[in-house]
Amino acid sequence: MADQVLANQDGGAESLFLTTPDGLKLHVRAYGPRGASALPVVCLPGLTRTEADFEALAIALANGGQRRVYALDYRGRGLSDHDRDPMNYTLATELGDTLAVLSALNAMPAVFVGTSRGGLLSMLMAVARPTAIAGVVLNDIGPVIEPRGLARIKSYVGKLPQPASFEDGAEILRRLFDAHFPALAAEDWLAWARRSYKQGSRGLEPTYDVRLARTLEGIEFDKPLPALWKEFEALTGMPLMVIRGGHSDLLSEETVAAMRERHPAMTALTVPDQGHAPLLAEPDTIRRIAAFVDVCNDRAR
Repeated sequence: MADQVLANQDGGAESLFLTTPDGLKLHVRAYGPRGASALPVVCLPGLTRTEADFEALAIALANGGQRRVYALDYRGRGLSDHDRDPMNYTLATELGDTLAVLSALNAMPAVFVGTSRGGLLSMLMAVARPTAIAGVVLNDIGPVIEPRGLARIKSYVGKLPQPASFEDGAEILRRLFDAHFPALAAEDWLAWARRSYKQGSRGLEPTYDVRLARTLEGIEFDKPLPALWKEFEALTGMPLMVIRGGHSDLLSEETVAAMRERHPAMTALTVPDQGHAPLLAEPDTIRRIAAFVDVCNDRAR
């Protein structure tokens, strides 16, 4: 991976662009100083989400310059290039991209914060490169995915109407997610819209390649989805925190209990009044994640 390009420094954060072997530029948002002494943190977003979801958390974890925090845009999301072939939007390809990016940035071992798909990638990384991991936060994801939650996601990915403004986008998101996030205020929905849409040549458009919807085709939602207990068990012996939204329809309480049986030292947190996936922006949630990261850092010394 080559062509590390520095751009857009502001507020102590910077955007980095790295080129994959197949010629795509991938975007990484980096917080905190280069050469910081503490373990780095790597934030991996959900299926259609971007690095922007982690801004509040990353600023807090950078801890006034003590830690380097990286938040990634997968190919086809955020400021990263879209792939010409949407069938390359796979976990295997994204795992390879993530490992290549982190190797180029010399950012391993690290503590990984994985939301939904990012958590799946973290479990796969524990199998493929266990030495890369100093700890994992799984945000509303586990080895068992509830089919009804994934079916709900499939129902809207790449299918939402084009908003006329960010305020219109906020209303679209509110109608879609209000039952799962009943405590959000108007300004929260507007902030969510600004993270979910960008200005394109024909108005506002999603911050992801809408062809990602094709990756959900062919899934039989009337049957249990393949479980990832083998991948989860690769986390044995590693510090682990699991966050679940109180209204989640993707990660069940029963699955969290089964995860704890297999990993008794696991830290668990339920975020009330949030569904899939918790926003990781509330002060208490940030405080709990920061405390977990500190434990990982102390353990690595």
